Amino acid sequence: MRKRLMIGGFGGQGVMLAGQIICYSAMEMDKAGVTFFPSYGAEQRGGTANCYVVVSDDPVGAPIPQTVDDFITFNTAAMKKLEEKVRQGGTIFVNSSVVHEEPSRKDLKVIKVDATNIAIELGSARTQNLVMLGAYIAYTGIISLESAEKVAEMKLGKKRPQMIPVNKAALEKGYELGKAALEAEA
Repeated sequence: MRKRLMIGGFGGQGVMLAGQIICYSAMEMDKAGVTFFPSYGAEQRGGTANCYVVVSDDPVGAPIPQTVDDFITFNTAAMKKLEEKVRQGGTIFVNSSVVHEEPSRKDLKVIKVDATNIAIELGSARTQNLVMLGAYIAYTGIISLESAEKVAEMKLGKKRPQMIPVNKAALEKGYELGKAALEAEA
């Protein structure tokens, strides 16, 4: 298996954290090749942010692929700017709470996740990245839900231990949505 993923949004939306959770989880699952390559805009919070993640059963040659299999987008600007990097027939996971437009390309599968609204219902808008991540891992099977929860707790639990249940609920709700999207295609 080899999955090439790009995650895009604004700084502060948890783009990098989502990519890191996938990478740490994949390493824990003994994948042979895992790379993470972040890219930030000139601004701090609110500027563009994206990252590339490659997870493979074999060693990875380059951290930045020419094209990606999947793209998780947290906002319209990222979708418009980066959708061209998705391979033909690839999949875009869209935070439909924020992105109200369709991708311009018609050769892509689109999975819509009402991530921000779900995160607010769960108690923290900041967990919208975990909702999106849960949907992605259920749909692709790239890592296990249990591994993602463990890594999320490790990365986030020290600073805000009171958020551990909300973070877990966000991953689980997203996972349910991703699983439902996958089953709907069958």
